[in-house]
Amino acid sequence: MSKKQPSDARGLIVGLLRTKSCMKQDVYRNTIALFDLIKELLQEIAADLESQVKGEDERLAISFTDKGTTACELRVAGDVVIFHMHTNVFKLDQSHSLWKSSYLEDDELRGYFGVVNVYNFLSDSFKYNRERDLGYLVARLFLNRDNRFFVQGKRQLGFLFDDLPGNELSRQRIKDVLLSVVLYVLEFDLLAPPYDQVNQVTVSEMNELNANVKISTGKRLGFRFQSDTNEPS
Repeated sequence: MSKKQPSDARGLIVGLLRTKSCMKQDVYRNTIALFDLIKELLQEIAADLESQVKGEDERLAISFTDKGTTACELRVAGDVVIFHMHTNVFKLDQSHSLWKSSYLEDDELRGYFGVVNVYNFLSDSFKYNRERDLGYLVARLFLNRDNRFFVQGKRQLGFLFDDLPGNELSRQRIKDVLLSVVLYVLEFDLLAPPYDQVNQVTVSEMNELNANVKISTGKRLGFRFQSDTNEPS
């Protein structure tokens, strides 16, 4: 096998810069625009939901908070939903079924995505500063250079938005995703763990509990989502 000459390597580098590197910049630009849209829509959703329920019950706190360039949160009653935009571009796992679609077979560069992760925490975890409480990744939104997207997630989030070539970025489509996320988070409740799993506690744990309510709590640790044992799509 002949070794590649430096001139050959230079040509390959230039080719990659013109194709793959430019594509990644396009994806990143699209992802920034998507995250700005998500923030705008979350503000609308928060205002709308608050107007519907706050007059009936003041305890139903609903609010949106912009956390900066890459993060924001929506508080809905007892839940906090945190949206985080990753600043890198990722190639879709080669084992994913989408690689068998004609859409990606026709152009491999369509298989590179910006990612927005969506996490669910309990409001009390922040209220009482329970630093050991866990959040739960409920969905991941993938967006490519063509402004086509799909969503990975649990239950309805895993199949309602899985048509990559057919899911063109639009205001209404992303709002549908966000409403589905809120619905999913609110539908599933904490279940008390079996008695025999929590019938003992150490002196140290009790002292910590009295000091700052530090027994770990989360919808996947100690508690679990009701009837939620399926893997994400």
